[in-house]
Amino acid sequence: MEFDYIICGGGASGLSIASGLSLDQYFTNKKILIIDSEFPKKKNDRTWCFWENDKSDWDDLTHYKWEKVIFNSPQINKTISLNPLRYKMLKSMSYYKQCNDLILKNPNIQHINDRIVKVDDKGNFCEVKTENNIYKSKKVFNSILNWELLKNNSKYPLLIQHFEGWFIKTEKDVFNEKEATFMDFTIKQNSNTRFMYVLPFSKKEALIEFTLFSKDLLDKQGYEKPLTNYLKELGITNYSITNKESGKIPMTGFPFHKQNSKNIIYIGSAGGWSKPSTGYTFKNIERKSKLLLKFLKNEDDFIKFSKTTRFWFYDLIFLDVLYQNNHLGRKLFSQMFKNNQPKLIFKFLDEKSNFFDELKIMSSFSTGIFIKTILKRIFNL
Repeated sequence: MEFDYIICGGGASGLSIASGLSLDQYFTNKKILIIDSEFPKKKNDRTWCFWENDKSDWDDLTHYKWEKVIFNSPQINKTISLNPLRYKMLKSMSYYKQCNDLILKNPNIQHINDRIVKVDDKGNFCEVKTENNIYKSKKVFNSILNWELLKNNSKYPLLIQHFEGWFIKTEKDVFNEKEATFMDFTIKQNSNTRFMYVLPFSKKEALIEFTLFSKDLLDKQGYEKPLTNYLKELGITNYSITNKESGKIPMTGFPFHKQNSKNIIYIGSAGGWSKPSTGYTFKNIERKSKLLLKFLKNEDDFIKFSKTTRFWFYDLIFLDVLYQNNHLGRKLFSQMFKNNQPKLIFKFLDEKSNFFDELKIMSSFSTGIFIKTILKRIFNL
């Protein structure tokens, strides 16, 4: 079977591309195939959080939003007004449903439930091999992340952002639903970068998430014990866990775009669409998907799509520092939030700042270790 486009993976990035193709008349006659071992997804397996203006295209899907967030560490306790921005939370199932409703109405999109084994660019066409078949297409969007490629690469060190979150319901009113805890670094760091994340939806309901930036994953108790202890410290002992979520995101300066060939492009986390220094992904997927669909109308070579920016270099240096000094995460984030206006920080994290903004951000850090790391990295690039 031959197609114009094959989308490998029906997660956020794959669905974003498929939805964009469905909505754009330019692609009306294109034959498209989505391959995923579980399509359409029928459960809420993750949440996405992001900051943007109060009113946006995502309002109908937004589960909750906050005008204020809290940054907490031994060095600083700060309640931050995001106005005119809002910190928003979107449950994956609502996003999956909206995309799948649209996709399933498109007669030119087929889907196969199968596991992908191999993807090859043969020059004039691409070949996608699954456990049960082989499919051909002109172009492939591949969202399958190759962890071994990242782990075996020595030039660009790999940290993992890994987490476990509990959706809890308490017997008594304990939460302030108007404020989200963005980062709470008051927990024991154990030579890592560790923080808690609290998203309250009512006085009795919240998502409590334990997040780490480290080289290795933990066992089950390694995630559950800090969550239990943190709830006790908040004075929360009578609660029920209504749902759980967990995951891992690569934090690396690895140049993902160098995997791309003329006819295969890597998307989502597999394409470096998760911001390396923070792990934020959802808004990057939105931006990159729009750029990619525009690119398809004018170009034929995926190698030309991605460009390295100065923000990639900033992330690379920050991760080099954290990889060698993982215990410094709490100190570095505290310095950034203590010495800069929130609007500037979020502008910088959105990669919309100018060079003078970035100099201000950089000057808020202890510079010695960064200078050494920059010099070392320049001579190794």
